[in-house]
Amino acid sequence: METGFVCAMPSGRALLFSAGKEHTMENRIAAVSILVEEPASVEALNALLHDYAQHILGRMGIPYREKGLSIICLALDAPLDVINALTGKLGRLPGVSAKAVYSRSNG
Repeated sequence: METGFVCAMPSGRALLFSAGKEHTMENRIAAVSILVEEPASVEALNALLHDYAQHILGRMGIPYREKGLSIICLALDAPLDVINALTGKLGRLPGVSAKAVYSRSNG
């Protein structure tokens, strides 16, 4: 994977700048399902979601108190690398599972 920085464009595209090169990345629409079984991870989870807020179209949270967990569903419009980065970071939080499903084509 290339390193560099991403610049989001109003057109829905993102530009990746790395090693003096510019690469265009198309946005994808994705739904991310998150299960939170460790309440101590909620603060870190919310901080991550805040960091990615520009890509979040909507968020729905359902507390399932009888089972001691919360279910969060996100709708995203972002480059594939951004969606994968967020999902990976969420899944590394203790007691948090996250999976993404993607649109077949660019949004």
